[in-house]
Amino acid sequence: MKILLTNDDGVISPGIQIISRMLADHGWLSAVVAPDRERSGMGHAITVDRPVRVHPLDPGMFASDVSAYSCDGTPTDCVTIGLEALSPQADFVVSGINQGPNMGDDVTYSGTVCAAMEGVILGRPSVAISLCLNRGDNFKHNTTAALVATAILSYVEKTGLPNNVLLNVNVPNELIRKIKGFRITKRGTRLYRDKFTYLKDPHGSDCYWLAGKIEDVFDEGTDVTAVREGYVSVTPVNMDMTDYAVLDEMLSEGVGNILAKSLNITAN
Repeated sequence: MKILLTNDDGVISPGIQIISRMLADHGWLSAVVAPDRERSGMGHAITVDRPVRVHPLDPGMFASDVSAYSCDGTPTDCVTIGLEALSPQADFVVSGINQGPNMGDDVTYSGTVCAAMEGVILGRPSVAISLCLNRGDNFKHNTTAALVATAILSYVEKTGLPNNVLLNVNVPNELIRKIKGFRITKRGTRLYRDKFTYLKDPHGSDCYWLAGKIEDVFDEGTDVTAVREGYVSVTPVNMDMTDYAVLDEMLSEGVGNILAKSLNITAN
């Protein structure tokens, strides 16, 4: 297994520093390509309005004999450039360790998860891993998350992953001996109440600060519930977002023909 490692917190994040050394110790690390600064919340954004630049880093910053680069683009840019130009031999993508959870509805916003999605799109099995820090946490147990990642990767190396599927992993911010175990989960519900706070800037102009209050729904079998109860959450995420039940229903009802008739469209 040859892993391309990336994240959305930037190359100097403690998460990517710690997991890079552990992956290198296992002989798995092929290259590191990560944003040159914080890129959280970028989702699956790509850079199309300017050139994307990468800068080689001292390999000793991560692990000896491993190529490392900072990129001024998005996490998705990092994966695309990494797999297509800088480390095409990589056959697996790991994104993380994110400094914060990526559960429930976060997966659509998360640069961490969407970097793993890009790996899947480009034909590589991928894992996103996040450390579920809370505001005010004094310690960041990134070593715990890195150990969890190596356990999952050792399993996946033997079993593989289905096409179009990535694993989204969320780890409680605890010492490894305090982790209760692993749960295979579904994506839960994470709501953000009052997402924006209205402010005035120093010049008196209107502005808005994204600072919503998180309200998780603790349904059984979900990622948010597993982490709350002290378990590592492992959620398989399918890239095919088609709702097949609704698709079949719309086909059986002839919705396409109904819409065409409403516009007087007939097949030639």
